Amino acid sequence: MTTITTRTVAYPADGLTMTGHLALPAGTGRVPAVLLGPEGAGLNDVQRRRADALAELGYVALAFDLHGGGHWFTDPQEMLARTTPLLADPDRMREIGHAALDVLRAEPRTDPDRIAAVGYGTGGIIALELGRDGVDLKAIGTVNGLATGRPGETARIRCPVWAGVGSEDPIMSPAHREAFAAEMREAGVDWRLVVYGGAQHAFHHPPVDHEQTVLPGVAHHPLHARRAWRDVVELLAECLPLGD
Repeated sequence: MTTITTRTVAYPADGLTMTGHLALPAGTGRVPAVLLGPEGAGLNDVQRRRADALAELGYVALAFDLHGGGHWFTDPQEMLARTTPLLADPDRMREIGHAALDVLRAEPRTDPDRIAAVGYGTGGIIALELGRDGVDLKAIGTVNGLATGRPGETARIRCPVWAGVGSEDPIMSPAHREAFAAEMREAGVDWRLVVYGGAQHAFHHPPVDHEQTVLPGVAHHPLHARRAWRDVVELLAECLPLGD
């Protein structure tokens, strides 16, 4: 395990002061970077640890904020009140993504020509929206975030797209999966979709201490969580190799 450094970064977006988590690998030179988007509930230590793990591999990683102040919602209804209008507004999602991307690009350790975007749930949809906005990314990964975009815009995606979803996810239903696949096919995108058998929504997120407030159809699946992380790392190794 390499020595990494981390710091909190504040930046404006969506009329809020966002608080992201930046993780830097050992060394001093420029390296590939990953923009890491959190679940709809927001930024917490799970996403921070993911960023740290990417830095240990050798990437600059920024786990960005969705709700201002690094807020994490413990009440699903409060989360939905915030995320539902956000998910209905691609321009707002892109603003949040671009603001975080600007922070990541401004980091001296970041190679600005080698950046990938990976996200979970809402964060994954924001990663897709950045691609639909024509951002020059080397890869897009989305777990439990398969929303389709506005007509014609998916053709702007210029990198491979990897998506993962649980087979029993009631939020990302089979109809969502088929619509996503059809959109990718029609746009000519280099895409992959992995369906993790028996997994529900947010299967990748460890159990939290407020289980009684979790929405139906949301459950941790430890085995598939490990598999999905390996799949993300393999995507990065393929599209954003280190040491080049």
